[in-house]
Amino acid sequence: MTHQRLVRIGVALFAGLALVGCGRVQDPWSEQPRLRIVTSFVPIYCFAKNVAGPDAQVVCVMGETGPHHFDPSPHHAVALRRADLFVINGLGMDNSIARKMMRGARNKDLKLIEAAAAIPTSQLREGACNCGHDHGHDEEHDASHVHYDPHVWLGIPEAIIMVQAIRDALSTADPEHRAGYEARAAAYTQRLQALLEEGRSMLADKKDRKLLTFHDALFYLARSLDLQVVESIEATPGQEPDSKKLREIIAVSKEKGVRVIAVEPQYASDTSAKVILRALRREGIDADFAVVDTLETARPAELTESYYEDKMRQSFQNLAAKMK
Repeated sequence: MTHQRLVRIGVALFAGLALVGCGRVQDPWSEQPRLRIVTSFVPIYCFAKNVAGPDAQVVCVMGETGPHHFDPSPHHAVALRRADLFVINGLGMDNSIARKMMRGARNKDLKLIEAAAAIPTSQLREGACNCGHDHGHDEEHDASHVHYDPHVWLGIPEAIIMVQAIRDALSTADPEHRAGYEARAAAYTQRLQALLEEGRSMLADKKDRKLLTFHDALFYLARSLDLQVVESIEATPGQEPDSKKLREIIAVSKEKGVRVIAVEPQYASDTSAKVILRALRREGIDADFAVVDTLETARPAELTESYYEDKMRQSFQNLAAKMK
């Protein structure tokens, strides 16, 4: 048997295993003639699901592993093989993941939609590209290219623009159901605007509006609530700061009078965050943790259309309970 034939057999067997896998990922589509939409991670799923309603099928390829750490394997491409649209965040958050999955899917008709591309650059926060495999950023870089903070879904004004971009993409791909997409996007936008006002109302009387964040993800959320992020503990999720950086964070927090440390349920707070908390308390600062969910992960059984709204509201309540 020739080497080429062995290679072809190996590829075929690998593809077959990818379809079967360990039973976790199977073709999710019903045979109903509806638009098929794959989304990358939790907030993008929620946005698309609320716009799609009964007129399109929507699945999420990431669940309990978010875009910072997700490493797609061939079986994750199964959903893309018969999909029409692949909706992602963009801005380097999940682009490389999407490219890898699309190569594995080999679906020439699949259209990639970067929802965050609709946000005006004047509304984005510029920042150094903290690139790396775990962070999900592009492998290819241009030194002249401007990098932006990709955590835009946590700013409700930015989330609304992403919802509108998804509405337009669905309407273009499926003009027969345009009226439904537009009506549901409008209704969802109203709910998001009401949610933002609710959060602002919860924090309206707070004089203490400074935050130390666990990782550098809360700029857009803080801006929408008129809060200030003073510093972040982890520059890259999962990478603890060294002792020098810890001392710098403690000094800055003390100098700026930071009391509230925003921790995330996806990451253990009994690490450097606890060290900083204890250090501030020793300095006479009544520091405390406030749990803020960055919505990068969700247990599949909990992922409903209202998941984004429910978790954002809970984060607003947690901040309001800790701020003075």
